[in-house]
Amino acid sequence: MSIDTVLAHLELDLPEDTFTYCLADGLTIAYARPAASQIGPPGTLGTDNTLRVSGTLPRVPDGANTTVLVLTQGPAGPVLFPVDPSRTTVVPGTNLAGEPRDTLHLSSYEVDSCLVHPITPRQYAEAELRAALARARLIAEAAERCVELTSAHTSSRVQFGRPLSHFQAVKQEEARLIEECALVCGAVDAAAESLRLHGSDAWFPVAAAKAQASASVAEIARISHQLHGAIGFTELSPLRYATTGLWSWRDEDGDESYWSARLGRSAVAEGPDALWSLLTGTA
Repeated sequence: MSIDTVLAHLELDLPEDTFTYCLADGLTIAYARPAASQIGPPGTLGTDNTLRVSGTLPRVPDGANTTVLVLTQGPAGPVLFPVDPSRTTVVPGTNLAGEPRDTLHLSSYEVDSCLVHPITPRQYAEAELRAALARARLIAEAAERCVELTSAHTSSRVQFGRPLSHFQAVKQEEARLIEECALVCGAVDAAAESLRLHGSDAWFPVAAAKAQASASVAEIARISHQLHGAIGFTELSPLRYATTGLWSWRDEDGDESYWSARLGRSAVAEGPDALWSLLTGTA
């Protein structure tokens, strides 16, 4: 996924380069040049913004070969800074779709002050939403591909003297597949429009879209492979590329459990009277 998709609207002055990204938590970050102060532990305040970072950046898209823009919580709030993979310990990996997902281990990695970009909590929240929505859009497009391939297969495959699509049981499963795909695409389209209009205030429809997209993956993949039969699992089948993408993107940038939990916590915090407003978008 292009970093432009995630950071296009953050209005940051970044050098022109090819980037990948990582929204990271669990990093240990302190100022590399601590200021003399009696407030807080050493590293809480710095003479400048130079940072020293330790920790792990997991499953970074093409992280072994590309500068990684890290968005995380710094000592004084959210920050964005680049990481050069050649200065880290890289463990290469891939997701189920065969896309590079590399893990980078940072040990006292120093980020020069000029490369540290403080960002607002609102900008950080919007970057997280844009990453999740971009992943949900990939799921929606792969779901549409599953519908296209499955419809073509059941229309052309003949059993007992007639196409598979003429059997009632197959028609029912195809209808369920199309319905699930439409549900995902509708949620993603609505969330994209809301994010375009409202930025980080659109977190509820984006969270709902990613939660629904990830939750629908199991049913979409199940029906598609069931109607294709064993041929759908072979390396020569185009369906395999769509469903391995679905299974991979389901977990990336927050799976259905992560976003559903956030939705649930928000609904509880707002109180029972606010639930209808959240569901209808009138909050």
